Amino acid sequence: MNISIKNLSQVFLCGALLFAGTSCSDFLEEPDKSNFTVDTYFNKPEHAESAVNSIYESLRATTGGGFNGAPWMMLEFATGLANTELGQAVNSIFVRNLVNNSDNTYGGTYWTSYYRGIANANLAIDKIPGITMDEAQKNKFLGEARFLRAHYYFNLVRIFGKIPLITKPVELNSPDLYPSPAEVEAIYTQIVEDLVTAESSGLSFTNTTGRVSLGAVKSLLAEVYLTMAGFPLQKGTEYYQKAADKAAEVIQTGQYTLFDTYDGLHSVATENRGEHIFMVQFSGSIVNSNGLQVSIIPYNQGISAYSDETGAIFANKEFVESYEPGDKRVQEKQFYYKNFTLSSDRTKTVDLGGYYIYKHFDNEAHLTTTSSGMNWPLMRFAQVLLTYAEASNEVSGPSTPAYDAINRIRKRAQLPDLSGLDQQTFREAIWRERWYELSFENVTWFDMARLRKAFNVSTKKFDNYVGHQFSYGPVLKERELLFPIPTAEIRNNKNLVQNTGY
Repeated sequence: MNISIKNLSQVFLCGALLFAGTSCSDFLEEPDKSNFTVDTYFNKPEHAESAVNSIYESLRATTGGGFNGAPWMMLEFATGLANTELGQAVNSIFVRNLVNNSDNTYGGTYWTSYYRGIANANLAIDKIPGITMDEAQKNKFLGEARFLRAHYYFNLVRIFGKIPLITKPVELNSPDLYPSPAEVEAIYTQIVEDLVTAESSGLSFTNTTGRVSLGAVKSLLAEVYLTMAGFPLQKGTEYYQKAADKAAEVIQTGQYTLFDTYDGLHSVATENRGEHIFMVQFSGSIVNSNGLQVSIIPYNQGISAYSDETGAIFANKEFVESYEPGDKRVQEKQFYYKNFTLSSDRTKTVDLGGYYIYKHFDNEAHLTTTSSGMNWPLMRFAQVLLTYAEASNEVSGPSTPAYDAINRIRKRAQLPDLSGLDQQTFREAIWRERWYELSFENVTWFDMARLRKAFNVSTKKFDNYVGHQFSYGPVLKERELLFPIPTAEIRNNKNLVQNTGY
């Protein structure tokens, strides 16, 4: 069964409602369409499918944009490399100026939506084994559920630190209704267990429908091992080796490749294939179209068919101008853009006065349709190559395969190959490539936290995280290694402990 999730918003809703035992009679054909409960629902193969589809829905919740910003921006403003023209988006400004607090709705959205995804995953993992159906398909569904649960926990533990670890469905009389936080290592142990189990679930190595693939499982596991090798667990060489080995498994299959041009990064035609390993799925033809587009265009400059031009996020000038001379990624309309035609007269071009994000730019939506079906990238092959290069260098220093991995990325950027570096110089070269190549893809802040390093756009070196000064003034403190647990969660669950400094 090869089922696309591109247009399954209704299925997602149905599956999400299962957690509350609520009917979704418009979608499922049953004799009694108003009497579904958790106990009576899971008895058909299609019930397994809808339960797993519901887990994907939470991927969408943190993306998007508008005049209030969007949760995904939290991880970008925390790097010190992003700017905004949207004065009313106070959640963005608080993070950017390092005066964030636990009332920030961005953090609240991450917490509630990802725990909703975890709850749906727990339900699927608990109930699907009891359904009579094709065993191979059953295992694939369970593999998808475990991958998605691992993904949500991986983000939550990095964002918030010690958090509740729940792996079973929760009912009103459950001891996990008001759970205590688990140790960070216990959460990582569960993440690895889920991904290792998913590896053997029979998933295809690639999947162009948007569902979880074996390649996505291995790629995420490589990133998890890389993180475990660094802070806060500091497991070191053993886990760098695990990360290198897992990334090598993905690379050596030849199933993924870099796009020849950067246009492939923001083309609907290339979604879920080529360089894209795993993405959040959107469709321009349904209400859940991608709302990101209004956020990455300048404020009210009249360049887009969209009536809302918010200027919610764009790149700091100092960061973009720190790229190496000749780097194709900073040429006009590659990763960034400074000029665009006016919507009122496409023969006229305006200088926008800043570096706006082009790698997520949907040309068709801005020029004509005002409805974007462009997916959001969660994992692409360039990241796997850089993970391999970094992890292998940490184990044994520069090697031919590590140089090959990073130079594939540099070649596309029209930069000379790296060679002849010592371990420390190569280490920082790899870090710079991660900062430059993976910019504005919700990767950079996670790298800062695991490395305890921040990129200095003036020196092009790496400062210690704590004490690093952003180019516009604020200085990182130890508290910024984590985000605050949302106020509502602390208020409702007295077992939770607020992170230090908030």
